[in-house]
Amino acid sequence: MENTNTLMKNPVAIAVRTVLRGAGQVMFQQSAWTGLLFLAGIFWGAYASGTPQVGWGALVGLVAATVAGKMMGLNSSQSDGLEGLWGFNGILVGCAFPTFLGDNWMMWVSLILCAMITTWVRKGFNNVMAAWKVSSFTFPFVFMTWMFLFAARYFQSLDPFGLSTPEITIPETGQLVCDFGDLVVWWLKGISQVFLIDNWVTGIFFLVGLALCSRWAAIWAAVASAVALAVAILFQGDPHTISAGLFGFSPVLTGIALGCTFYKVTWRSALWALAGVLTTVFIQAAMDSIMLPYGIPTLTGPFCIATWLFLLPRYELDNRHFPDHTLWDHAGEDKNKE
Repeated sequence: MENTNTLMKNPVAIAVRTVLRGAGQVMFQQSAWTGLLFLAGIFWGAYASGTPQVGWGALVGLVAATVAGKMMGLNSSQSDGLEGLWGFNGILVGCAFPTFLGDNWMMWVSLILCAMITTWVRKGFNNVMAAWKVSSFTFPFVFMTWMFLFAARYFQSLDPFGLSTPEITIPETGQLVCDFGDLVVWWLKGISQVFLIDNWVTGIFFLVGLALCSRWAAIWAAVASAVALAVAILFQGDPHTISAGLFGFSPVLTGIALGCTFYKVTWRSALWALAGVLTTVFIQAAMDSIMLPYGIPTLTGPFCIATWLFLLPRYELDNRHFPDHTLWDHAGEDKNKE
């Protein structure tokens, strides 16, 4: 049987690995196997909800963004490509467009264009933010998707059927009624919604995928979703938003970023990460209110803002507890990169 080193000299194998790693990098995991499970979870949730276009959109966006990175032709960005960093914004674009826009050929053209642009925008944002030693994270996806969704309000060929109706005031909500089983489902949905998938089984796919690469990433995803769910219930958030897992996905990303990716795993960093997760929930609620008059989703914007806020103070923290890791150096003792 051909060994792994020989296989990885195959251009097709390298391309497949690069694409799959792009899916894993949404949650900071440089693993093709993790990316494969993420894609499997996306397709499961998409088909289960009767929206297969979301699954195929994720794949198209992932490939388009990776191809765009290759087209850049910048030698300095080749390591980004091999690590999957070209594709992670694109796969999120691919999930978002079929979720919020009508399924027609103009949507698919826009999806490919936007996914490709995020790769170039990421390069520019990272250049600007390098002085503060932070990454743009998923903000290229957030920014460009916002622009296209706002444009959909204007262009008739883009049907914004999935966008909420613009409101001036927050509508009244009902009483949240649930049992333990409901809580488990909502907790798992908080993880699945990272890719805009409203399906608890998908959440299991994602947890398994994380555990394959880093047990700490899986633990922090689980903890962050649970904490976000508890806070949303305690502060009486919108029941529909809670039951759909929409308070969980940004805190999940924040938890993984602060808990085990950019800081060494210690009890002090755990407290720091928990503070970041809690902050993300409130930023999520605030941004939901801000975007309400426009009927535009916040996407992973709350995660970006909260993580920036909690990474910037690294200049003042004791490096014995908070080492200055290189961006995207996935900390943890149980890496399983493939």
